[in-house]
Amino acid sequence: MAGTGTVATSEELAVLVRNDFIESRHAGSVVVVDPAGQVLFSKGDPNALVFPRSAMKLFQAMGIFSTGIELSPEFTALATSSHTGSAAHVELVKELLATGGFTEADLKCATEWPVNKDMLKQVYKADGGALPIYHCCSGKHAAMLLACKHEGWPTENYLDRDHPLQVRILEAVEYLTGETITSTAVDGCGAPVHAMPLVKLASGVAKMLTADDSAPMGIKDSAQKLASSMLAHPWIVGDHGEPDVIIMEELGFTAKSGYEGVFIVSTPDGTTVATKILDGNLRTAPIVALQALVRAGVLEQRKVDALIPRLHTDVYGGGKVVGQLQTTF
Repeated sequence: MAGTGTVATSEELAVLVRNDFIESRHAGSVVVVDPAGQVLFSKGDPNALVFPRSAMKLFQAMGIFSTGIELSPEFTALATSSHTGSAAHVELVKELLATGGFTEADLKCATEWPVNKDMLKQVYKADGGALPIYHCCSGKHAAMLLACKHEGWPTENYLDRDHPLQVRILEAVEYLTGETITSTAVDGCGAPVHAMPLVKLASGVAKMLTADDSAPMGIKDSAQKLASSMLAHPWIVGDHGEPDVIIMEELGFTAKSGYEGVFIVSTPDGTTVATKILDGNLRTAPIVALQALVRAGVLEQRKVDALIPRLHTDVYGGGKVVGQLQTTF
């Protein structure tokens, strides 16, 4: 059975310390590439295959925007969102659907309860239930529907692997990574997700963000608009207080989380880090990614230290801080 890196090829990247006792150890791989895709720093196995999960939304956006659809910066950011189902996010998704004459019923993503606590309370009080629009990927799915309408493609099966939109996305993935995709699965939202080496995830994003006029599918313009929209509206990409949102707000770096311990961060010049925590621990991934940028010489340690208190690294006991999640390299 194909899979991601093994324990033997991974390295310890972080530990969780409780009262000076190491309670948990997190192994995995991390790699930093320069704008040209050359490796600046790595730990573990940078060639390990990974599913980017929601980090693949950047690649999917290249396929979506290659159709020529024009979206506002807010809606552009929403196309990459892994939102929490907050009232503000849900309203944006409804508005985006309406611009194409679609409704919630047209969404083919899985149903989900809101993660946002306030919205969850509202749903409970209204005797509501899990809906596709509350799914963290509903913004991406709304953008997919608009892309299909723009091209005259069918919308009822837009998630099928052989649908023209998904074929276009695969073409963007293979161009940016330089890899022929051999493993594809169904992501949590129902869309195809393609396995790629971790280093190609990083270099693919770097290639995207530094694309010139020779890049196909209008990638240059799409990537520039995508990055500027994400940085202008970070909260739309995730939600207030989420690590990728904090990094975009405080550092001005493009950042995107993915489930199962995947996290990517790109500096303004396109230098990009990608990390995969082997046990899927997503809380560990942001601090590993930032520390790798420090080790690569492209980020100052003091800036990371200033962010740490906001990245959910404290360990509590009896309501007090008794330890911390910390990197080991």
